[in-house]
Amino acid sequence: MAGIDVHQHLWGPPLVSALRSRREPPFLDGWTLRLEGEPPYEVNPSDHDAARRAGLVGADGLERALVSLSSPLGIEWLPDAEARPLLDAYHEGAAALPPEFGAWAAANVRDIDPGAAAEALDAGFAGLQLPATALLDASGYARCAPLLDLLESRGLPLFVHPGAAPPTPDAPAWWPALVPYVQQMHAAWFAFRTSGRPRHPNLRVCFAMLAGLAPLHGERLAARGGGRGTVDPAAFVETSSYGPRAVDAAARAIGVDVVVHGTDRPYAGPSDPAMGEAAHHAIRVSNPHRLLNGKEPEDAA
Repeated sequence: MAGIDVHQHLWGPPLVSALRSRREPPFLDGWTLRLEGEPPYEVNPSDHDAARRAGLVGADGLERALVSLSSPLGIEWLPDAEARPLLDAYHEGAAALPPEFGAWAAANVRDIDPGAAAEALDAGFAGLQLPATALLDASGYARCAPLLDLLESRGLPLFVHPGAAPPTPDAPAWWPALVPYVQQMHAAWFAFRTSGRPRHPNLRVCFAMLAGLAPLHGERLAARGGGRGTVDPAAFVETSSYGPRAVDAAARAIGVDVVVHGTDRPYAGPSDPAMGEAAHHAIRVSNPHRLLNGKEPEDAA
């Protein structure tokens, strides 16, 4: 069985049109993306050509790739009257993608509406993505609890993705990806450990970009009185934007069985963790299936 990429972005025509209809961030001016906390970004139209991207799924040796709403756009935090047309456009476009793709549903985190999330999940989405900015502490997990309860009741996973970056004057273009995104993921990982898991004991969750390397801080956690803890077999991390050293370190810290393949395409491509064939199969095949389905793929028996 071929592997799964759990983290890609691909904007369908409905979302592109909805973003172009806006005049305040987030919006598209032609193919120039304008966000509140980042410099203008020139989008390559071919990156959102569904037929071309479907070909890359096969070229990467994958069975399927899951696309998600780009949470740094900040859509999930807009007032519902603004967010709803964009969320609906995202879901419409994602549902119409070629069969090489699946997708994560998205939800408004400013005005929590589990009914709307349930309606999206009814369309066959793999689970729900939420921005890390909604899950930074105990209060965030409490606010989002109705959405997490919904996932837990359906046996579907949560995908935690970096959210919008705050404006940082004079910062280089790479700053959001290396500073606020990492900080968000780091906080969300530890907040899940202290607040999310106790309330949602059966929820499967995956943190993008190796959770900002938060799992590597286990020794510091123990030194500061947080306990060594045990590996959470239902808390996964995905590999986007990281290479062999970081992936190997994460696998050593929390075990290879909770590391899953993700690329963040089109913003980054696949990398080889160079950890051997067994780890390659686990990261690309077995672990993503356990994340999404709660069990090993059928051919693993």
